[in-house]
Amino acid sequence: MRKGYLSEYFTGVIAKRLSAVEAHPERSNQHEFNGVEPLKTLLGLERQTDRPTRFVWLGDENEGFSEDSSVTWYDAREQNPNRAAEYRLYFRGNPVMERASEEDLLIIAKRPSDELMIIVVSRGSGEENRLAWLFGLSALEIGAGFTYQDLENGDDQQVGFAARFILKELDIEIEEPEADRLDGLLEHFKGVFPTTAEFSGFARNTLPDIDPRDDPDTALLAWMGHEEMLFRRMEHHAVAQRLRDGFWSGEVADVDGFISFSLSVQNRRKARAGYALEHHLGEIFRICELKYQRQAVTEHNSRPDFLFPGATEYHDRNFPEACLSMLGVKSTCKDRWRQVLSEAARISAKHLLTLEPGISENQTNEMQANEVQLVLPSELHSTYTNVQQMWLMDIREFIDHIRKQQER
Repeated sequence: MRKGYLSEYFTGVIAKRLSAVEAHPERSNQHEFNGVEPLKTLLGLERQTDRPTRFVWLGDENEGFSEDSSVTWYDAREQNPNRAAEYRLYFRGNPVMERASEEDLLIIAKRPSDELMIIVVSRGSGEENRLAWLFGLSALEIGAGFTYQDLENGDDQQVGFAARFILKELDIEIEEPEADRLDGLLEHFKGVFPTTAEFSGFARNTLPDIDPRDDPDTALLAWMGHEEMLFRRMEHHAVAQRLRDGFWSGEVADVDGFISFSLSVQNRRKARAGYALEHHLGEIFRICELKYQRQAVTEHNSRPDFLFPGATEYHDRNFPEACLSMLGVKSTCKDRWRQVLSEAARISAKHLLTLEPGISENQTNEMQANEVQLVLPSELHSTYTNVQQMWLMDIREFIDHIRKQQER
Protein backbone atom coordinates (compact mmCIF):
# COMPACT_ATOMS: atom_id res chain seq x y z
CA MET A 1 0.00 0.00 0.00
CA ARG A 2 1.27 3.45 -0.96
CA LYS A 3 -0.21 6.63 0.47
CA GLY A 4 -1.95 8.67 -2.18
CA TYR A 5 -2.19 5.73 -4.58
CA LEU A 6 -5.06 3.43 -5.50
CA SER A 7 -3.52 0.57 -3.50
CA GLU A 8 -4.44 2.56 -0.39
CA TYR A 9 -8.06 1.66 -1.19
CA PHE A 10 -7.83 -1.61 -3.17
CA THR A 11 -5.25 -4.39 -3.23
CA GLY A 12 -6.47 -6.29 -6.28
CA VAL A 13 -9.37 -6.53 -8.72
CA ILE A 14 -10.73 -8.99 -11.25
CA ALA A 15 -13.29 -8.23 -13.94
CA LYS A 16 -15.40 -9.99 -16.56
CA ARG A 17 -18.62 -9.72 -18.55
CA LEU A 18 -21.57 -11.44 -16.91
CA SER A 19 -22.90 -14.49 -18.72
CA ALA A 20 -26.62 -15.14 -19.03
CA VAL A 21 -26.49 -17.76 -16.25
CA GLU A 22 -24.52 -15.47 -13.92
CA ALA A 23 -26.83 -12.51 -14.57
CA HIS A 24 -29.96 -14.65 -14.16
CA PRO A 25 -29.04 -17.32 -11.58
CA GLU A 26 -32.67 -18.52 -11.40
CA ARG A 27 -32.00 -20.29 -14.71
CA SER A 28 -29.54 -22.63 -13.00
CA ASN A 29 -30.64 -22.26 -9.36
CA GLN A 30 -27.09 -21.16 -8.53
CA HIS A 31 -25.69 -18.05 -6.91
CA GLU A 32 -21.99 -18.53 -7.50
CA PHE A 33 -19.02 -17.89 -9.75
CA ASN A 34 -16.59 -20.55 -10.86
CA GLY A 35 -13.31 -20.41 -8.94
CA VAL A 36 -11.04 -19.82 -11.91
CA GLU A 37 -7.35 -18.90 -11.53
CA PRO A 38 -7.85 -15.10 -11.26
CA LEU A 39 -10.29 -15.66 -8.38
CA LYS A 40 -7.80 -17.95 -6.67
CA THR A 41 -5.11 -15.30 -7.08
CA LEU A 42 -7.40 -12.69 -5.54
CA LEU A 43 -8.80 -14.79 -2.68
CA GLY A 44 -6.23 -17.51 -2.02
CA LEU A 45 -7.03 -21.18 -1.38
CA GLU A 46 -8.30 -21.11 2.21
CA ARG A 47 -12.02 -21.54 2.83
CA GLN A 48 -13.73 -18.25 3.70
CA THR A 49 -17.21 -18.41 5.20
CA ASP A 50 -19.48 -15.37 5.28
CA ARG A 51 -16.78 -12.93 4.22
CA PRO A 52 -18.14 -9.34 4.49
CA THR A 53 -18.97 -8.05 1.01
CA ARG A 54 -20.57 -4.90 -0.32
CA PHE A 55 -22.54 -5.38 -3.53
CA VAL A 56 -22.87 -2.25 -5.69
CA TRP A 57 -24.92 -1.64 -8.83
CA LEU A 58 -24.12 1.33 -11.06
CA GLY A 59 -25.87 2.57 -14.18
CA ASP A 60 -25.94 5.82 -16.10
CA GLU A 61 -27.66 9.06 -15.10
CA ASN A 62 -26.57 8.83 -11.45
CA GLU A 63 -28.33 5.51 -10.90
CA GLY A 64 -26.85 3.31 -8.22
CA PHE A 65 -27.43 1.48 -4.96
CA SER A 66 -25.60 -0.94 -2.68
CA GLU A 67 -26.31 -3.87 -0.39
CA ASP A 68 -24.13 -5.16 2.45
CA SER A 69 -23.99 -8.95 2.49
CA SER A 70 -21.40 -11.73 2.55
CA VAL A 71 -19.91 -14.43 0.30
CA THR A 72 -18.44 -17.86 0.89
CA TRP A 73 -15.32 -19.07 -0.93
CA TYR A 74 -14.99 -22.84 -0.80
CA ASP A 75 -13.83 -26.01 -2.52
CA ALA A 76 -16.92 -27.92 -3.67
CA ARG A 77 -14.86 -31.14 -3.42
CA GLU A 78 -13.34 -30.54 -0.02
CA GLN A 79 -15.03 -33.73 1.26
CA ASN A 80 -13.32 -35.68 -1.52
CA PRO A 81 -9.58 -35.00 -1.04
CA ASN A 82 -8.68 -37.50 -3.75
CA ARG A 83 -10.36 -35.38 -6.40
CA ALA A 84 -9.02 -32.15 -7.88
CA ALA A 85 -10.21 -29.04 -6.07
CA GLU A 86 -13.16 -27.19 -7.60
CA TYR A 87 -13.57 -23.74 -6.08
CA ARG A 88 -16.75 -21.68 -6.01
CA LEU A 89 -17.61 -18.17 -4.82
CA TYR A 90 -21.13 -18.34 -3.42
CA PHE A 91 -23.34 -15.30 -2.82
CA ARG A 92 -26.84 -14.92 -1.46
CA GLY A 93 -29.56 -13.45 -3.61
CA ASN A 94 -29.63 -9.65 -3.32
CA PRO A 95 -31.08 -6.62 -5.17
CA VAL A 96 -27.76 -5.86 -6.92
CA MET A 97 -27.46 -9.26 -8.59
CA GLU A 98 -31.19 -9.19 -9.36
CA ARG A 99 -30.61 -5.96 -11.31
CA ALA A 100 -27.68 -7.41 -13.27
CA SER A 101 -27.98 -8.11 -16.99
CA GLU A 102 -26.03 -10.25 -19.41
CA GLU A 103 -22.89 -8.47 -20.68
CA ASP A 104 -22.81 -6.05 -17.72
CA LEU A 105 -19.33 -5.47 -16.31
CA LEU A 106 -18.62 -7.40 -13.10
CA ILE A 107 -15.76 -6.25 -10.87
CA ILE A 108 -14.68 -8.08 -7.72
CA ALA A 109 -12.33 -5.89 -5.70
CA LYS A 110 -10.45 -6.58 -2.46
CA ARG A 111 -10.04 -3.78 0.06
CA PRO A 112 -7.02 -3.49 2.44
CA SER A 113 -9.55 -4.08 5.26
CA ASP A 114 -10.20 -7.52 3.65
CA GLU A 115 -13.76 -6.50 2.76
CA LEU A 116 -14.77 -7.43 -0.77
CA MET A 117 -16.70 -5.23 -3.18
CA ILE A 118 -18.70 -6.85 -5.96
CA ILE A 119 -19.62 -4.13 -8.44
CA VAL A 120 -22.04 -4.61 -11.33
CA VAL A 121 -21.87 -1.87 -13.97
CA SER A 122 -24.37 -1.38 -16.78
CA ARG A 123 -22.74 -2.03 -20.16
CA GLY A 124 -22.03 1.09 -22.23
CA SER A 125 -22.55 3.45 -19.30
CA GLY A 126 -20.28 6.24 -18.19
CA GLU A 127 -19.69 4.31 -14.98
CA GLU A 128 -18.21 1.48 -17.04
CA ASN A 129 -15.75 3.93 -18.62
CA ARG A 130 -14.79 5.34 -15.26
CA LEU A 131 -14.24 2.08 -13.41
CA ALA A 132 -12.34 0.48 -16.30
CA TRP A 133 -10.07 3.53 -16.30
CA LEU A 134 -9.68 3.54 -12.50
CA PHE A 135 -8.58 -0.09 -12.31
CA GLY A 136 -6.42 -0.04 -15.45
CA LEU A 137 -8.80 -2.24 -17.41
CA SER A 138 -9.93 -1.80 -20.98
CA ALA A 139 -13.72 -2.03 -21.10
CA LEU A 140 -13.49 -3.06 -24.75
CA GLU A 141 -11.18 -6.00 -24.05
CA ILE A 142 -12.96 -7.45 -21.00
CA GLY A 143 -14.61 -10.72 -21.99
CA ALA A 144 -16.39 -13.72 -20.52
CA GLY A 145 -13.36 -14.77 -18.47
CA PHE A 146 -11.97 -12.98 -15.44
CA THR A 147 -8.91 -10.77 -15.85
CA TYR A 148 -6.78 -9.94 -12.80
CA GLN A 149 -5.17 -6.63 -11.92
CA ASP A 150 -2.72 -6.50 -9.01
CA LEU A 151 -2.63 -3.12 -7.29
CA GLU A 152 0.02 -3.86 -4.67
CA ASN A 153 3.10 -4.22 -6.86
CA GLY A 154 3.41 -0.82 -8.50
CA ASP A 155 0.58 -1.23 -11.02
CA ASP A 156 -1.70 1.28 -9.31
CA GLN A 157 -2.11 4.92 -10.18
CA GLN A 158 -1.81 8.03 -8.09
CA VAL A 159 -5.17 9.23 -6.80
CA GLY A 160 -5.82 12.48 -8.64
CA PHE A 161 -9.01 14.41 -9.25
CA ALA A 162 -10.67 11.80 -11.50
CA ALA A 163 -9.85 8.91 -9.17
CA ARG A 164 -11.22 10.82 -6.16
CA PHE A 165 -14.42 11.50 -8.13
CA ILE A 166 -14.91 7.79 -8.84
CA LEU A 167 -14.02 6.63 -5.33
CA LYS A 168 -16.61 8.99 -3.90
CA GLU A 169 -19.20 7.45 -6.23
CA LEU A 170 -18.34 4.12 -4.58
CA ASP A 171 -18.90 5.73 -1.14
CA ILE A 172 -15.23 5.31 -0.26
CA GLU A 173 -13.88 7.96 2.06
CA ILE A 174 -10.77 9.67 0.74
CA GLU A 175 -7.84 10.07 3.09
CA GLU A 176 -7.17 13.73 3.90
CA PRO A 177 -3.45 14.50 3.60
CA GLU A 178 -2.01 17.20 5.82
CA ALA A 179 -5.16 17.41 7.95
CA ASP A 180 -3.35 19.36 10.68
CA ARG A 181 -2.10 21.97 8.21
CA LEU A 182 -5.58 22.35 6.73
CA ASP A 183 -7.06 22.78 10.21
CA GLY A 184 -4.53 25.53 10.86
CA LEU A 185 -5.57 27.37 7.71
CA LEU A 186 -9.25 27.12 8.64
CA GLU A 187 -8.74 28.85 12.00
CA HIS A 188 -9.19 32.02 9.93
CA PHE A 189 -12.97 31.37 9.79
CA LYS A 190 -13.45 30.49 13.49
CA GLY A 191 -15.82 27.61 12.64
CA VAL A 192 -18.28 29.73 10.63
CA PHE A 193 -18.85 28.85 6.95
CA PRO A 194 -18.12 31.89 4.76
CA THR A 195 -19.82 32.67 1.44
CA THR A 196 -18.90 30.39 -1.45
CA ALA A 197 -17.06 33.23 -3.24
CA GLU A 198 -15.04 34.05 -0.12
CA PHE A 199 -14.16 30.40 0.47
CA SER A 200 -13.06 29.91 -3.15
CA GLY A 201 -10.89 33.02 -2.93
CA PHE A 202 -9.37 31.71 0.28
CA ALA A 203 -8.57 28.37 -1.40
CA ARG A 204 -6.78 30.16 -4.25
CA ASN A 205 -4.85 32.46 -1.90
CA THR A 206 -3.56 29.48 0.08
CA LEU A 207 -2.12 27.98 -3.13
CA PRO A 208 0.01 30.99 -4.13
CA ASP A 209 2.24 29.16 -6.62
CA ILE A 210 -0.61 28.36 -9.04
CA ASP A 211 -0.79 30.62 -12.10
CA PRO A 212 -3.53 29.79 -14.65
CA ARG A 213 -1.64 31.67 -17.37
CA ASP A 214 0.93 28.87 -17.30
CA ASP A 215 -1.56 25.97 -17.29
CA PRO A 216 -5.27 26.76 -16.81
CA ASP A 217 -6.26 23.08 -16.82
CA THR A 218 -3.94 22.17 -13.95
CA ALA A 219 -4.81 25.39 -12.10
CA LEU A 220 -8.54 24.62 -12.09
CA LEU A 221 -8.12 21.09 -10.74
CA ALA A 222 -5.58 22.27 -8.15
CA TRP A 223 -7.91 24.98 -6.87
CA MET A 224 -10.94 22.68 -6.88
CA GLY A 225 -9.09 19.87 -5.11
CA HIS A 226 -7.63 22.18 -2.50
CA GLU A 227 -10.98 23.84 -1.81
CA GLU A 228 -12.66 20.46 -1.47
CA MET A 229 -10.11 19.32 1.12
CA LEU A 230 -10.51 22.56 3.05
CA PHE A 231 -14.28 22.29 2.90
CA ARG A 232 -14.29 18.65 4.06
CA ARG A 233 -12.10 19.52 7.06
CA MET A 234 -14.35 22.41 8.00
CA GLU A 235 -17.44 20.26 7.49
CA HIS A 236 -15.87 17.49 9.57
CA HIS A 237 -15.51 19.76 12.59
CA ALA A 238 -19.00 21.28 12.16
CA VAL A 239 -20.71 17.89 11.82
CA ALA A 240 -18.72 16.39 14.70
CA GLN A 241 -19.82 19.22 16.99
CA ARG A 242 -23.47 18.80 15.95
CA LEU A 243 -23.28 15.06 16.62
CA ARG A 244 -21.77 15.70 20.03
CA ASP A 245 -24.71 17.98 20.83
CA GLY A 246 -27.04 15.14 19.85
CA PHE A 247 -30.52 15.04 18.36
CA TRP A 248 -33.00 15.07 21.20
CA SER A 249 -36.35 16.69 21.87
CA GLY A 250 -36.58 16.36 25.61
CA GLU A 251 -36.02 12.66 26.23
CA VAL A 252 -37.20 11.63 22.75
CA ALA A 253 -34.81 11.09 19.83
CA ASP A 254 -35.33 13.84 17.24
CA VAL A 255 -35.35 11.68 14.11
CA ASP A 256 -36.77 14.42 11.88
CA GLY A 257 -34.11 16.82 13.13
CA PHE A 258 -31.37 14.32 12.30
CA ILE A 259 -32.75 13.70 8.79
CA SER A 260 -33.09 17.44 8.17
CA PHE A 261 -29.50 18.04 9.30
CA SER A 262 -28.22 15.20 7.11
CA LEU A 263 -30.01 16.60 4.05
CA SER A 264 -28.63 20.07 4.74
CA VAL A 265 -25.09 18.65 4.78
CA GLN A 266 -25.63 16.89 1.44
CA ASN A 267 -27.24 19.95 -0.16
CA ARG A 268 -24.43 22.22 0.99
CA ARG A 269 -21.86 19.85 -0.54
CA LYS A 270 -23.62 19.83 -3.91
CA ALA A 271 -24.23 23.57 -4.05
CA ARG A 272 -20.68 24.43 -2.96
CA ALA A 273 -19.09 22.29 -5.69
CA GLY A 274 -21.06 24.02 -8.44
CA TYR A 275 -20.41 27.51 -7.14
CA ALA A 276 -16.72 26.78 -6.56
CA LEU A 277 -16.30 25.67 -10.16
CA GLU A 278 -17.88 28.90 -11.44
CA HIS A 279 -15.82 31.07 -9.07
CA HIS A 280 -12.51 29.49 -10.09
CA LEU A 281 -13.32 29.58 -13.81
CA GLY A 282 -14.26 33.26 -13.53
CA GLU A 283 -10.89 33.98 -11.94
CA ILE A 284 -9.08 32.06 -14.68
CA PHE A 285 -10.90 34.05 -17.38
CA ARG A 286 -10.17 37.32 -15.56
CA ILE A 287 -6.46 36.57 -15.23
CA CYS A 288 -6.33 35.53 -18.90
CA GLU A 289 -7.93 38.90 -19.77
CA LEU A 290 -11.06 37.56 -21.44
CA LYS A 291 -14.18 39.70 -21.62
CA TYR A 292 -17.13 37.84 -20.12
CA GLN A 293 -20.25 38.20 -18.00
CA ARG A 294 -21.65 35.70 -15.54
CA GLN A 295 -25.37 34.95 -15.42
CA ALA A 296 -26.19 37.48 -18.17
CA VAL A 297 -29.86 37.47 -19.16
CA THR A 298 -30.65 36.20 -22.68
CA GLU A 299 -33.98 35.16 -24.24
CA HIS A 300 -36.85 34.02 -22.00
CA ASN A 301 -34.92 35.15 -18.92
CA SER A 302 -32.30 32.40 -19.46
CA ARG A 303 -28.98 32.94 -17.72
CA PRO A 304 -25.98 31.10 -19.19
CA ASP A 305 -23.18 30.64 -16.68
CA PHE A 306 -20.69 32.59 -18.83
CA LEU A 307 -21.44 34.78 -21.84
CA PHE A 308 -18.57 36.10 -24.00
CA PRO A 309 -18.08 39.04 -24.29
CA GLY A 310 -21.32 39.97 -22.47
CA ALA A 311 -25.02 40.87 -22.52
CA THR A 312 -24.55 44.26 -24.23
CA GLU A 313 -22.91 42.66 -27.25
CA TYR A 314 -25.33 39.73 -27.24
CA HIS A 315 -28.41 41.95 -27.45
CA ASP A 316 -26.83 44.23 -30.08
CA ARG A 317 -28.11 42.81 -33.38
CA ASN A 318 -25.28 44.54 -35.19
CA PHE A 319 -22.69 42.62 -33.18
CA PRO A 320 -21.56 39.60 -35.24
CA GLU A 321 -22.79 36.24 -33.97
CA ALA A 322 -19.45 34.69 -34.92
CA CYS A 323 -17.89 36.72 -32.08
CA LEU A 324 -20.32 35.43 -29.42
CA SER A 325 -19.82 32.36 -27.23
CA MET A 326 -21.44 30.88 -24.17
CA LEU A 327 -20.18 28.37 -21.64
CA GLY A 328 -22.45 26.25 -19.48
CA VAL A 329 -20.79 24.92 -16.32
CA LYS A 330 -21.82 21.74 -14.51
CA SER A 331 -19.57 19.89 -12.08
CA THR A 332 -21.39 16.73 -13.21
CA CYS A 333 -23.45 16.55 -16.38
CA LYS A 334 -25.74 13.54 -16.06
CA ASP A 335 -28.89 14.39 -18.02
CA ARG A 336 -28.78 18.11 -17.16
CA TRP A 337 -26.46 19.04 -20.02
CA ARG A 338 -29.51 19.61 -22.25
CA GLN A 339 -30.34 22.72 -20.21
CA VAL A 340 -27.70 24.67 -22.15
CA LEU A 341 -29.53 24.16 -25.44
CA SER A 342 -32.05 26.91 -24.72
CA GLU A 343 -29.81 29.39 -22.93
CA ALA A 344 -28.61 31.60 -25.83
CA ALA A 345 -30.54 31.35 -29.10
CA ARG A 346 -28.08 33.54 -31.07
CA ILE A 347 -25.27 31.09 -30.37
CA SER A 348 -25.86 27.84 -32.25
CA ALA A 349 -22.68 26.00 -31.21
CA LYS A 350 -22.53 25.96 -27.42
CA HIS A 351 -19.76 25.00 -25.01
CA LEU A 352 -20.22 23.01 -21.82
CA LEU A 353 -17.54 22.54 -19.16
CA THR A 354 -17.72 19.69 -16.68
CA LEU A 355 -15.47 17.84 -14.26
CA GLU A 356 -17.24 14.53 -14.79
CA PRO A 357 -14.85 11.82 -16.01
CA GLY A 358 -15.76 9.13 -18.50
CA ILE A 359 -19.19 10.20 -19.78
CA SER A 360 -20.70 7.49 -21.99
CA GLU A 361 -20.37 7.60 -25.77
CA ASN A 362 -24.16 7.68 -26.10
CA GLN A 363 -24.22 10.95 -24.18
CA THR A 364 -21.31 12.58 -26.01
CA ASN A 365 -22.73 11.50 -29.38
CA GLU A 366 -25.97 13.25 -28.48
CA MET A 367 -24.03 16.36 -27.44
CA GLN A 368 -22.26 16.44 -30.78
CA ALA A 369 -25.56 16.01 -32.62
CA ASN A 370 -26.89 19.07 -30.75
CA GLU A 371 -23.74 21.18 -31.40
CA VAL A 372 -22.62 21.11 -27.77
CA GLN A 373 -18.83 21.07 -27.41
CA LEU A 374 -17.67 19.38 -24.19
CA VAL A 375 -14.78 21.09 -22.35
CA LEU A 376 -12.81 19.30 -19.61
CA PRO A 377 -9.45 19.81 -17.89
CA SER A 378 -6.85 17.89 -19.88
CA GLU A 379 -6.13 15.49 -16.98
CA LEU A 380 -9.65 14.04 -17.31
CA HIS A 381 -9.45 13.30 -21.04
CA SER A 382 -7.83 9.90 -20.47
CA THR A 383 -11.00 8.67 -18.76
CA TYR A 384 -12.77 8.89 -22.13
CA THR A 385 -12.44 6.52 -25.08
CA ASN A 386 -9.90 7.24 -27.81
CA VAL A 387 -12.68 8.23 -30.20
CA GLN A 388 -14.14 10.68 -27.68
CA GLN A 389 -10.75 12.20 -26.91
CA MET A 390 -10.33 13.28 -30.54
CA TRP A 391 -13.35 15.56 -30.08
CA LEU A 392 -12.91 16.86 -26.51
CA MET A 393 -11.63 20.37 -25.84
CA ASP A 394 -9.50 21.35 -22.83
CA ILE A 395 -9.58 24.66 -20.99
CA ARG A 396 -6.50 26.09 -22.69
CA GLU A 397 -8.07 25.40 -26.10
CA PHE A 398 -11.30 27.04 -25.00
CA ILE A 399 -9.45 30.14 -23.80
CA ASP A 400 -7.58 30.32 -27.11
CA HIS A 401 -10.91 30.03 -28.96
CA ILE A 402 -12.41 32.96 -27.00
CA ARG A 403 -9.25 35.02 -27.32
CA LYS A 404 -9.30 34.67 -31.10
CA GLN A 405 -12.96 35.71 -31.18
CA GLN A 406 -12.23 38.80 -29.11
CA GLU A 407 -9.22 39.82 -31.20
CA ARG A 408 -11.29 40.09 -34.38
